[in-house]
Amino acid sequence: MAAPHQLVVEADGGSRGNPGPAGYGAAVIDPVTGETLAEAAEYIGVATNNVAEYKGLIAGLKAAKALFPDAAVQVRVRMDSKLVVEQMSGRWKIKHPDMKPLAAEAASILPAASVTYEWIPRAENKHADRLANEAMDAGKRGRQWEPSSSTAALDAPRRTPAPDQAPAGPPGDAVAGAAKVRAAMAAARPAAAVTPQVGWGSSPDLGAPATFILLRHGETALTPEKRFSGSGGTDPELSATGRHQAACAAEAFEARGTIQEIVSSPLRRCRETAAAVADRLGLEVRIEEGLRETDFGAWEGLTFAEVRERYGPDLTTWLASADAAPTGGGESFAEVADRVSAARDRLISRFAGRTALVVTHVTPIKTMVRLALGAPPDSMFRMELLPASVSTVAYYADGNASLRLLNDTSHLR
Repeated sequence: MAAPHQLVVEADGGSRGNPGPAGYGAAVIDPVTGETLAEAAEYIGVATNNVAEYKGLIAGLKAAKALFPDAAVQVRVRMDSKLVVEQMSGRWKIKHPDMKPLAAEAASILPAASVTYEWIPRAENKHADRLANEAMDAGKRGRQWEPSSSTAALDAPRRTPAPDQAPAGPPGDAVAGAAKVRAAMAAARPAAAVTPQVGWGSSPDLGAPATFILLRHGETALTPEKRFSGSGGTDPELSATGRHQAACAAEAFEARGTIQEIVSSPLRRCRETAAAVADRLGLEVRIEEGLRETDFGAWEGLTFAEVRERYGPDLTTWLASADAAPTGGGESFAEVADRVSAARDRLISRFAGRTALVVTHVTPIKTMVRLALGAPPDSMFRMELLPASVSTVAYYADGNASLRLLNDTSHLR
């Protein structure tokens, strides 16, 4: 019996808006030579990132099978989607109703034993990423992606085989198979023009933004009493109401299907809120120290009235200047802004083109909102953020930011 043909499938998908105009890309690669044997890409209309990524996987597996339709193949799938890799590997449950049929379709293309999955950093998935973006760009013009206009192969890795290695499978047959795959895919694409919906300020030339869904943690015992609760010693757990709020948020995010990553402040109330969502979505929670709440110093645990009574002059100064710190060595809003900005920049770099749930506190959220708007520090006193409320900011490659939502609590009703 002949040995199976060894192939690598690299796949990706993207959505400009999540959900928004979406597309996928996939490449089938000879693992020895690095040669691209087949490419696939398609604009799929309005969809989420996760749907587009699954569509890319399906296209890549179909292309791999079509290259050698009458022979056995062994496929190593490489993707930067942790969700798809973990779900298809069987380590994470597939809970979202939109993902289940896509995962089932992907699993039906080749025998389970002939496909393995590997997560790779986004920087190592440039070929498929460029194909997906080419498809979305074509969709914006009312067209579908065409292989003849693609430059995605520029991102394909090139490797020289060792003297004692030969490409897996006959190269001539592989190239001919690739041509057949491309021709079949081109013939299968709809000829009708499409009209994607791209909002003002979200030019595809900039690529998909890093989108942060900012979730304030659920209520604690201190919240109804409006007590200062920062990071300077008070670290309360969620109350029964707060746990219910976190569950409602988790249910809403599962229904939307847009969250790809979860990041949390290190404080307990945020970690508990983030865990409720992560358990529902089958994602892991990353901790970002820069997202912790302000250190309110001697004011921790006190109400506003109690602080005014005990530390009146300090409170007046604090309200008048972002450089003033709470009594007893707390943090000024200027110091918090520096810390939060650094954390924001790290997350933008890490999650470029992706949608991340950022579970944090009042001050960090207000800080990111005001910086996105270019508003002065005192604007923070004019914002209201209720427990478990959702705000959204998108960050583009040119450095601009767009506030899309503020203090939404519709999921709690």
